[in-house]
Amino acid sequence: MSAVTETTVRPATGLGATLRHARHVIGENPVTGFSFGLFALLVLAAIFGPWLVPYDPLASDTMNALQAPSGAHWFGTDQLGRDIFSRVVAATRLDMAIAVFSVALVFVLGGLAGVAAGFFGGWTDRIVGRLADTIMAFPLFVLAMGIVAALGNTVTNIVIATAIVNFPLYARVARAEANVRREAGFVQAARLTGNSEIRTLLTQIVPNIMPIMMVQMSLTMGYAILNAAGLSFIGLGVRPPTPEWGIMVAEGAGFIVSGEWWIAFFPGIALMLAVFCFNLLGDGMRDIIDPQRRT
Repeated sequence: MSAVTETTVRPATGLGATLRHARHVIGENPVTGFSFGLFALLVLAAIFGPWLVPYDPLASDTMNALQAPSGAHWFGTDQLGRDIFSRVVAATRLDMAIAVFSVALVFVLGGLAGVAAGFFGGWTDRIVGRLADTIMAFPLFVLAMGIVAALGNTVTNIVIATAIVNFPLYARVARAEANVRREAGFVQAARLTGNSEIRTLLTQIVPNIMPIMMVQMSLTMGYAILNAAGLSFIGLGVRPPTPEWGIMVAEGAGFIVSGEWWIAFFPGIALMLAVFCFNLLGDGMRDIIDPQRRT
């Protein structure tokens, strides 16, 4: 007689499984791979860009003002002779920082408020709902303009204003997802095993709504960059001569009619690519994080 040894194959779990699944998702979907590659490029430009650019982004050289793109100045120069390529790359750090900090702030405040409203209901739901309705009663960009105008046009106030106008989006999405799942079987099982309501909320509800929240975070980062650029374009954002895409587009808009198109074109392209990247990145993040897609 021969002994038969049974081997049970268990699915891999943990960080290693997530990384392998991420490689599979990125490799199978060229659009997702492109978005992650573009995101990596933006991160590298934000971290190392100010030290790698060929010219000082703030240095003026009026002798070389309004030079067209060339080998010496890849994106040309502006009305003060500043190298546009250096300024576009240097501006990546500021715009990315505004996006990251504003999204992190609204994720903590809006996400947790929405989860609590959907899970507990009652007065918590009413307070969060009325607060979101109040914010949504105003045109969001106009509300951001008012907040920055009242508090002052600093980077910190731009982050706060962007987080406030995005609060209803996070609160409503988190509330809807938590409301659907609060009576689910796995939540009832967690309650029956002796977990408190808070522990059940943090261990059962929050992890299961993270995929859709990650998509919302990615989309909101693109909006945060647009919001900062729009405020700078109308003079309520970052103050010159700080390199920022919205300021650079605003400065170059007046030169388009005279033929110096490159002053506004290249910062506008950088802004478009950043927003495009984050819009595509959301779907890829959902595919990676969603447990139902991790087969």
